[in-house]
Amino acid sequence: MFLIRWLHKWSGLVLGLQFLLWALSGAVMALLDHHKVSGEHALAPPAELPAAAALLPLTGVAGAVGEPITKLRLKPLYDSWVYEVSTPRGVRVINATTGQPVVIDAAKARELAVAGFTGYEPPKSVTYVAKSTLETRDLPLPVWRVEFADKERHALLVSASTGEVLAAKNDTWRLWDVAWMLHIMDYDDRQSFNHPLIVTLATGATWLALSGLILLFRSFRRSDVAWILDPLEALAERRRAKRTAPLPPAAKDSRPRA
Repeated sequence: MFLIRWLHKWSGLVLGLQFLLWALSGAVMALLDHHKVSGEHALAPPAELPAAAALLPLTGVAGAVGEPITKLRLKPLYDSWVYEVSTPRGVRVINATTGQPVVIDAAKARELAVAGFTGYEPPKSVTYVAKSTLETRDLPLPVWRVEFADKERHALLVSASTGEVLAAKNDTWRLWDVAWMLHIMDYDDRQSFNHPLIVTLATGATWLALSGLILLFRSFRRSDVAWILDPLEALAERRRAKRTAPLPPAAKDSRPRA
């Protein structure tokens, strides 16, 4: 029993710190405005373009691409119509009228981000991202990261292949992401909530509950709950006394005779 008590005490101390982190991080995620976290308020809807006067025919698209096409999509890209062409070697974008390739370089990414941002602050940096980061971990790479000079430090992530604005990140999302990391205990890429560390903590929490239940019954004595048991026992005693009490003489005489 001493070993159980000792293990319960120290495991409770370690797990208690994690319980506190779970509570605090959960409260942070619940209190943050989910609209700000998603960044949807920073993304402008696509501009409405008039129908293209003369679209490049499919044979012209095939000639401009020069390789097998697996998927073709006509879409607006800022101020012009383009074809998003999928091929075995990847995705490319061509002008839907002229067939000229549309290169999503730093200048084009900056232009597309400004057009897709609802704020008025100018961009302060444009960065090419080819390897996964915390902000781009759920996005297809490569992307251009265009950060704006506003209070929330919004960063719009523009696909380097299609020119599409994939997401918007800001300081509210970054705070939420830290709370998410602490909550799921994934301190690396912050995506998995089924890993050895959290399984170990869950096992420890189960042990803490079971050992606490054992110690609960071993620690209490009757004197600790006398204020509950004494009145109940007194009531039971009075009921037993009533059932076993002898009848008065008058009650005996009133019984029917055989």
